[in-house]
Amino acid sequence: MWLLDVDGVINVSRPGWGAAPRSGYASSAGQEYRMRWAPALIDRIHTLHHAGTVEIRWCSTWCPDADQVEQLLALPRLERAWSDHLTNTAATAAKLAAARQVLTQGRRLIWTNDVEVPTCGVVHDEKSGRALLIAPSPRRGLQPDHMDAIEAFISASATENVSATADDTSADDMAAPRYRGYERSATEQAR
Repeated sequence: MWLLDVDGVINVSRPGWGAAPRSGYASSAGQEYRMRWAPALIDRIHTLHHAGTVEIRWCSTWCPDADQVEQLLALPRLERAWSDHLTNTAATAAKLAAARQVLTQGRRLIWTNDVEVPTCGVVHDEKSGRALLIAPSPRRGLQPDHMDAIEAFISASATENVSATADDTSADDMAAPRYRGYERSATEQAR
């Protein structure tokens, strides 16, 4: 699960990436905001989403208006960590709660946020290989090396899941008769 923030992560003043940034406007709570982003970053997010190897979830004060961000950046609809407009203080607590929930569910966590990613405490201390926490510069946002780290973390997760699945397969499971790509039910086996 990748918890993705908007401001200071995607929407930044100096995105870099070796090409001219794009800009446009999105509205939240009736107010219009100028957004500025690196097209190459959006391409990489889009690619990861469509590969299906990571679930990307908005974890941002933009959550209730994420459709505005998705439309502007030409991103597909992503899940939201919450749906209500929250104050900055409440959003900080909601972001931490969302990260804790991912870890509590036994899932691996990628959390990109310029401010709220913890440097100590429960989420930071419990991560032990299960979490990748990235706090980019709020002026520059996610950079190519951050995306390389995210892709490597996702790749390592996929490898571990394949290994865990293979290790969890018992000898009885491996010996069970299989037909046409599926296991026969007890009723089918009794016939």
